[in-house]
Amino acid sequence: MRPFAYIRPASLAEAVLAMAEAEPSSDAILVGGTTLIDLMKLDVMQPSRLVDLRALEAELGHVRAGPEGLCLGAFARMADVAADPAVVADYPVIAQSLALAASAQLRNMAKLGGNVLQRTRCAYFRDPSWAACNKRVPGSGCAAREGANRTHAVLGTSEHCIATYPGDFAQALIALDADVVVAGRHGARTVPFAALHRLPGSTPDRETSLEPGEIIAEFVVPTRPWTWRSLYLKVRDRQSYEFAVASAAVALDLDGDTVRDVRIALGGVATVPWRAHEAETALRGGALSQGAMQAAARTAFADARPHSHNAFKVALGEATLVRALSEAAMMEPRP
Repeated sequence: MRPFAYIRPASLAEAVLAMAEAEPSSDAILVGGTTLIDLMKLDVMQPSRLVDLRALEAELGHVRAGPEGLCLGAFARMADVAADPAVVADYPVIAQSLALAASAQLRNMAKLGGNVLQRTRCAYFRDPSWAACNKRVPGSGCAAREGANRTHAVLGTSEHCIATYPGDFAQALIALDADVVVAGRHGARTVPFAALHRLPGSTPDRETSLEPGEIIAEFVVPTRPWTWRSLYLKVRDRQSYEFAVASAAVALDLDGDTVRDVRIALGGVATVPWRAHEAETALRGGALSQGAMQAAARTAFADARPHSHNAFKVALGEATLVRALSEAAMMEPRP
């Protein structure tokens, strides 16, 4: 690892001041460290200054559930949120997405804010011996397009990048219409979680809409009729500690067999947390039959652009979504 300066603010206010002096190209934020340290060891990230925000857990590690919704501090531990009784009962898709992410040891350390900002697992990004990676070196090309791309994205890709977004928790947040509260030098602002991550387009190195020096402070999930009938289904190459090959976060509001409303997010198949709006539209107002679910799944992947090794993800993603919807429909009604 390369030498770096180390700064540890004691509060959010101090952190904002420290980040106001940050140079985006040479500074890095340490939260749980479960991803950052790996990338520094691999020489993918080479920060000259490391701003350690772990002291903010006392200030921003809260889990608060009330009639209007759920507030999750960005420095809450993944394991704590996954086990919280209110989250398990009223927002099961959130609890499941966190419980199925990483190993128990990592979940005990990793924080929510760092989790949603984790970098891709693309092997060409994580191995600097490959020169062509637009995400790591803008303008250098994308080795994955003609290389080993079995785990790469089929939705939201561009000619400049096909790297898959690796997280699970983000799918739950985007499905439930969450907001994210961001603190910065100009105060706090709230943005839809759906606007946090950027499609790669021609600038895959710009992964989020965060401004330089901004810090995620809180996630806000509104209470809606579909939040309790929700689940996260994750398909992976092995049962324990593995990233999704395909996943689905779904939430349903049913009147008998009729879909009053539905929320669908897809993981493991897209460059960003992926909301399947067209599939939702196809299901609303109709009966949740097997045929309707299969048709909606085909709609969700209608614009998929598979590559040489990952065409199987289209059929797998469709089957994953159908199964997730079926299992959500069978959840016991609330008294």
